[in-house]
Formats: sequence, C-alpha cells, structure tokens
Amino acid sequence: MRLIEIVGAFSRQTICVIGDFVVDEFVSGEISRVSREAPVLILRYRRREVHPGGAANAVNNLADLGARVLPVGIVGDDEGGRSLLDYFRAKGLNVSGVQRAREWTTALKTRYLAGWTHTTEQQVLRVDREPPADVPERVQQGIRRAARRLARDAGAVLISDYGLGAATPALAAGILRGLGSKRVMLDSRYRMLEYRDAGVTAATPNEAELEAAYRSSVGSDAAKLEQLGGRAMADLDLDALVVTRGKDGLSLFERTVQGSHPPRHIPIYGSDTPVDVTGAGDTVIAVFTLAIAAGATYLEAAHLANYAGGIVVMKPRTATVTRAALESALRREATAQR
Repeated sequence: MRLIEIVGAFSRQTICVIGDFVVDEFVSGEISRVSREAPVLILRYRRREVHPGGAANAVNNLADLGARVLPVGIVGDDEGGRSLLDYFRAKGLNVSGVQRAREWTTALKTRYLAGWTHTTEQQVLRVDREPPADVPERVQQGIRRAARRLARDAGAVLISDYGLGAATPALAAGILRGLGSKRVMLDSRYRMLEYRDAGVTAATPNEAELEAAYRSSVGSDAAKLEQLGGRAMADLDLDALVVTRGKDGLSLFERTVQGSHPPRHIPIYGSDTPVDVTGAGDTVIAVFTLAIAAGATYLEAAHLANYAGGIVVMKPRTATVTRAALESALRREATAQR
C-alpha cells in the first residue's frame, strides 16, 4: 500500500521546526462540593500532567514518527523551559537551535479538569501565562542564525506560529530567502495572510482560522469554503492548502501544472466524538510536512494527516501519533475496504 510505504520512509527524513514552544499543563481534580464563599465548584486536587505544546508538540509528533527533528525557538530560564529542553534531550533531539533567555517566560497553558472517579473529566477552566514582552533583538538574531543553519540540513521546514514571537512573517521571509526550493509548511494561528512574501509552500489552517483571516463565515456553505480557500491559495501563492474542519474532516486545495485543482474533501477518520482535540492541529501539520518530505503527493500527505488527526483526538491531553499506530490504522482501513 502506497501510504504505508510513505510512512516507512519517515525515519529517513529530517525536519526543521521553527516556532513558539509551549508547555501544556493539565490539573485534574475531583468535584467535592460547591464553595460557600462563591457559587463555584471546589476541586480536590488529584494529579498534574505536563506535555510539550504548540511548536513543541509538532516536534514531539515528528520525533515519535521516527523523523530526525531540528527544533528552533526560544524558552525562558524557568521551570517550563528547562522541562522542555530536558524532554527533547531525553528523546535524543539536537536542541542547539533553541535559545534560552533569562528575560523570557516560557508560555504555559494550564487546563483545569473536573470529574468524579468513574466519569469522563471535563475542562472547566484554562489559564494562559505568556511572555509579557517581545522577543529581545539579540535572541531574534540567534533564532535567525540557528534557523538558517539547521534548515539547510532539513528536507522540509515547518513554521508553527502561535503569535508569541519566535516565529514571525518577517523572520520567516529572512530565513527562507536563501533556502531555494525547499518545502516550507505554515501553521499560523492569527496572521496567516501576513506570510505573503515569506515563500511558504503550503499552509494548514483550521476552518475558524480561515474564516477569521477573511472575516467571513463558512458554516455548511461549500461554495464559501471553496471561495475562501481559493483566495488564500492566491494571496499566499501556495502550492497547497489544507483546511481542517473538525467532524467534517479536511479539505485540500492544490495548484497543478494545469492550474488549480478543484478542492478535494476527505471525510474524518474514526469517531466524530473526540476525546480531546488539544494539539490536533500540530499533529496534522507534522504528519503532512513529514509525508511531503518523504515523497508523498499533497493528496497522499493530506490523507495521512487525516488519519493521524483521527487517531490523536481519541487520546486524552496533548498527544502524539506513533509510526506504529499510523501503520496499524492504515492496515485496518485497507482490510476493511477489501
């Protein structure tokens, strides 16, 4: 099967990830009672879990898929920054491209989960702690140097822009000018259209991000989705655009030699009732980028990303997909189709 062959080539690929590293923290508690001080639930603390988030989650997915990963970004000289670097080193990753800055705060997203012993936990609150200032100029220069150096050794570059400052349109344009025809994949939460001059090859927004970029609503209007996707393809001069659509799967827009290919809609893989969607977009762009580096067509890469997304949303917390799990899903699907 062609898709399994592509996954088999993942371990021979090198991907450079430039982006905003985040720590995802999950604090679980059991609902004990309602407070007498205010009409709020009191949670009896049960446990705390910490996972790589944001661009660090994309790095983690790539590593678990067997790729050689070259992360570039910034962490603070704090507990969160140290935990991410220790985690990357434990996986054997080259962290020379990750800048450490004493004046920087590693982004921390804390999700509070409530439930009883034998019930599914529900997220009741999220608290974000983000860097209070822009990335210092000397650190920006360090990121540029590291990105230029490491991107040259990569088969593809993944930009994960969460709006925290490590990955910006200006930084990307400056880095990518000297990379020639190298494939560059973009995941930008808030400013996709600002990457017009950055030389991006493909982008993977979710439907809400596409809507926000053009201040328009898609809903169930397939024609509107096609219109906005076409505009993004033209505005960013992309070869491909993958729009993730939750329970509606994903849509692939692709430019061919003959012109733009009509969008292809890929239905969701697995259940339409996810366990946890945290970080699923990071998994999608990680698999899509890795597949392209391994020689997949955009359609093949989109199918693999869709499988991976369907697997990861059935796991709790910020999760990754392994190469074994992806291959297993592909074999099950092939057997079911036969």
